[in-house]
Amino acid sequence: METLKLSDVLDKPGVRRRVVESMRRGDVIVYPTDTIYGIGCDAGNPASVGRIRRAKGRDAARHFSVIAPGKEWIWENARLSKLNRDLADRLLPGPYTLIVRAGRSAPRPVVSPEGTLGVRLPRHPFTDVVSEAGVPFVTTSVNVSGDAPAASLSEVPASMEKSVDIAVDAGRIEGRASRIFDFTTDDIKAVRRR
Repeated sequence: METLKLSDVLDKPGVRRRVVESMRRGDVIVYPTDTIYGIGCDAGNPASVGRIRRAKGRDAARHFSVIAPGKEWIWENARLSKLNRDLADRLLPGPYTLIVRAGRSAPRPVVSPEGTLGVRLPRHPFTDVVSEAGVPFVTTSVNVSGDAPAASLSEVPASMEKSVDIAVDAGRIEGRASRIFDFTTDDIKAVRRR
């Protein structure tokens, strides 16, 4: 697992370019968000999504959410009513995951059997790197399923490290997981995490 400082990824063009290329290639990356550290990859790459699933020991029935490369990507890949789109436009970016009806072009490895997709747009500088890569990026906590999420890179489970290509270090993050809202109907509801 190669470790890079967030400041280098944001401020050094060569380092940033390497991370963007790595994201597009399907590498698995640990990165900071506005809530907690996430682990992700190009959501359209089934092999990479499988690597994350195995590293977390996550049940195949539970699908991963994605960080969208921008609002336009959400509008193109989710089926939202005008009411829900307007609300999503006001909420994002922010510490929220929106469960939406997936459009036909949404990446299949992260669409649930019910046809839904979790989308995020964190209010964090690393989101600009995802946007530059231009790919929807898996976002799930850095932990073995059922354990507490890592608040720093030193807490990344050793069993997960071998599955990670790059880790972006932003120091300790004392946040909480994003709040989840069901946007599949106009009767928007908060969703409890399992």
